[in-house]
Amino acid sequence: MFDFIRTHQRLMQLILLILVVPSFVFLGISGYSFVTADPAIAEIGKLSVTKQEFTQAQRNQLQQMQESSQGRFDPALLDNPDARQALLDQLIDRKVQIAVATDEHFSVSDNTLRRAIAAMPQVQVDGQFSADRYHEVLASIGLSPREFEDSQRAELALDTVLGPVRDTAALPPPVIDALKRALTEERTIRLRVFQAADYRGSVTITPEDVKSWYDANQDALRLPEQVSADYLVLDEAAAVASVPAVSEAQLKDYYEQNKTRYVVPARVNVSHILIKLPSGASDDVTKAALASAEDVSRRARAEPGQFAELARKESQDAGTARDGGQLGWVQRGTLPLAMEQAVFALKQGEVSDPVKGPDGYHVFIANEVQPEKGETFDEARTKVESEVRRQLAADRFADMATKLTGLVYDNPGSLDPAAKELGLQVRQVQGIARDRLLTADEAGPQAAAASKDAAILGDVRVRQALFSRQVMTDKQNSGVIEISPDTMVVVRVNAVTPAHVPALDKVEAHIRSQLESQRAQAAAVAAGEKALAALKEKGASEGFQDPVTISRLDPAGLGKAVLDAAFSVSHHTLPAYGGVSLPDAYAIVQVDQVKPGTTDKPALDGLGAQMARVWGGVEQQALMVDLRKALDVKITDEGRKLIEKGDSGSN
Repeated sequence: MFDFIRTHQRLMQLILLILVVPSFVFLGISGYSFVTADPAIAEIGKLSVTKQEFTQAQRNQLQQMQESSQGRFDPALLDNPDARQALLDQLIDRKVQIAVATDEHFSVSDNTLRRAIAAMPQVQVDGQFSADRYHEVLASIGLSPREFEDSQRAELALDTVLGPVRDTAALPPPVIDALKRALTEERTIRLRVFQAADYRGSVTITPEDVKSWYDANQDALRLPEQVSADYLVLDEAAAVASVPAVSEAQLKDYYEQNKTRYVVPARVNVSHILIKLPSGASDDVTKAALASAEDVSRRARAEPGQFAELARKESQDAGTARDGGQLGWVQRGTLPLAMEQAVFALKQGEVSDPVKGPDGYHVFIANEVQPEKGETFDEARTKVESEVRRQLAADRFADMATKLTGLVYDNPGSLDPAAKELGLQVRQVQGIARDRLLTADEAGPQAAAASKDAAILGDVRVRQALFSRQVMTDKQNSGVIEISPDTMVVVRVNAVTPAHVPALDKVEAHIRSQLESQRAQAAAVAAGEKALAALKEKGASEGFQDPVTISRLDPAGLGKAVLDAAFSVSHHTLPAYGGVSLPDAYAIVQVDQVKPGTTDKPALDGLGAQMARVWGGVEQQALMVDLRKALDVKITDEGRKLIEKGDSGSN
């Protein structure tokens, strides 16, 4: 953890900045300065949001998104009027709070400020405020205590504008009870579904229909600017392919060193009887012990089935005697050599001669024998070679990555030198737009979306590189783009296709399919609505699915559209019927039973607090609307232009 912090110190400082000083996230310290000569894009009473503030906020917003997604965030998601309007609204709302707090002389006491700072988890140790930790955090983000405390005092003052409204919002208990009843009410329903696919066969599409749709939907058919690209992929497979032939001797050495991965060694399940022999025993004592062991061996051979009983009576190994001398499974290398040789020479059910061991004479019986089993070298050869090549490839990959970086830099106008040097294949695709990969229908048979590398080519960093000036305009190689620790890619543009509407013959099949789907859906809806009208008039239950009981808390897997239809049906007279159009079908909902549910479910325990937060947010927004009106908030012509078209010069 601490190694990560040391390695990514700048990132950690940014994270702390966001966590500890939220007031600087969009505006920065300059957000507290109200006088500027920059063009105003919004006017808030005596204050304004300037173009420079907006541009800086955009940069900060994008930086945060890129940091949190490790470079995978697509900037195109912020490059549209809705995103720009949302950001401007945030800046305006902040300036509204500043204006109100300034005009009303809102302030906070020193005690309030101290309590707020002490409550921040980032400056606590074991749940308690730590002065040392406080100064350490401030030093890491380059702020003095005075600067930070001034900013926090300002934040707390601003929070007094909307905070009391947000924090005191609450819904009356009868409203909460009504919500609980609505959420838990149970309805038993059945569905009758009219699938659009069932009506496709009856649909007729003429060439005139296709042409008419084509002429009326030019914008929908327009394809964005796109590029065709050459690219190189360096991944594990490429590194493995680059490994030279592995000798037979190397493969055999690897097999022997890792034999347990391919072979289960022989083993024997044994029991024994021990006749102990004290250390340093005399010849007479040794002869007596051997004679006793030979007698035990003779008796065991005479009745092998009674070995366990004999062990209980005669074995001097107290630990195993009570278990009939059971030692369990043994493999080679677990017993002294003489004992091992005797044990592994036995056949199943066979009793050994006495074998001298460190603690006396042993008589063994083989309860079960399992020979060595598994793959021989010849049987495992393919697997062994694959593993050896993969291990060698891990070292090759790092070396190839270094060479690839140098080769694409030294030869910016072509991928061929890098491909030749590293044994890689230059691959080609088409249909890559700034914001997506075009489908095969849109881009043709070499569409990037249909390639095996679609996940790589669809990565936002790859698309950003392809549409950069270096690659798109100057026709140079991109740098090496690391998709993952074991996958790298280099791209270059070989052709640019401007945004255009394809010719009719290129999209005729697509249009025909669209029209068939639309008309089949219309036929399904018509049939469903006709059946629904008949049901409401006469009532019937033919063609319905099995009943299912649902509630708003437990929809039983049904989609929102069906759920809404089921609960919008009046249940004064049952069965009752409703209908809903779905993306590729029409569904009739028959409600058979309605009953109250159980409102004391654990899932509803926090409903009051949740709804209070929601209601607080609604009231806060309503107050903000009133404050905007009171301050006569206006977006200037410059602001409207910026929202609609953006400002390429600011990025």
